[in-house]
Amino acid sequence: MPPRSRVTIRDVAAHAGVSVATVSKVLNQRYGVSAETFSRVTEVIRELGYEASLVAQSLRNHRTNVIGILVADIEPFSTELLKGAADAIRGTGFELVVYSAGGRTGDPQGWEQRYLTRLSGTLVDGAVLVTPAVDLEGLPGTPVVAVDPHTGRSPLPTIDSDNLRGGQLATEHLLTLGHRRIALLTGREDLKSAQQRETGYRRALAAAGVPVDEDLIRRGDYDHDVAAESARELLTGPDRPTAVFAANDITAIATIETALSLGLRVPEHLSVVGFDNIPESALCDPPLTTVRQPIREMGRRAVTLLVQLINGDEPDETHVTLGTDLVVRHSARRLP
Repeated sequence: MPPRSRVTIRDVAAHAGVSVATVSKVLNQRYGVSAETFSRVTEVIRELGYEASLVAQSLRNHRTNVIGILVADIEPFSTELLKGAADAIRGTGFELVVYSAGGRTGDPQGWEQRYLTRLSGTLVDGAVLVTPAVDLEGLPGTPVVAVDPHTGRSPLPTIDSDNLRGGQLATEHLLTLGHRRIALLTGREDLKSAQQRETGYRRALAAAGVPVDEDLIRRGDYDHDVAAESARELLTGPDRPTAVFAANDITAIATIETALSLGLRVPEHLSVVGFDNIPESALCDPPLTTVRQPIREMGRRAVTLLVQLINGDEPDETHVTLGTDLVVRHSARRLP
């Protein structure tokens, strides 16, 4: 069966026995249409399943009432953030469209700019950029909010969490449990969040009088496979660590899996602490001790801020940093 053709405004006009201009007035709720005609056209629109084109609507009204959320990939962090965005969008009159690069960002220093260019102007009224890697000022007339922003200073409104304090909390917890050989699996080196978590790790060790062993710091990149390889190198070395602080939960889970594959039990032989508190952290075996950052709230705040900017309202804050705290489960224990 051939695909059904798209219903056009001309189809609606023909079925209702009115002009295209009259249908346009009904769609845009303009004056000059009788109640009877308005009712008849509305009924035909419903019967035919007509939907106005977003592009055509934006050309007429200069608004689409659509917000874009750009993510590099649909993974646990972005999924939780999207839940918060969906919470915030209700009752605003806006809709959400999610644009994912599917992990195929190619040039990590420019994919956001390319995709923002594609969406801006005729498809979305504004955008939330998740972990953008470069300094973006958006496009003229296109409000943008960045979540977990890039390394450099940003002129954009931003939402992030207290990553430095989170890194300290994770490391201090392991120190309190008696660990001194504490490894770090880092995050993406281009992201400010990852740099701050490493700084928190280093500060906690320094405060405890424990020298930083650079051989215990390995790449994690917020990536399962990269983290698994680094964890294997750490755990098969001559003087393996007794604990690992992983810069996100995906990295921590990869570390636990790698330890088990090497015959090491967690936490009996190795303590592991993660960062994020994604749902998977409570479901892994053993349940992961981790630093909670309010990812869902970050998504909610980003959309709330963006809607204010689009509507021309004055936001209370344009740079929001949310708190982090430690969630103690069963992947770390006191060193015997």
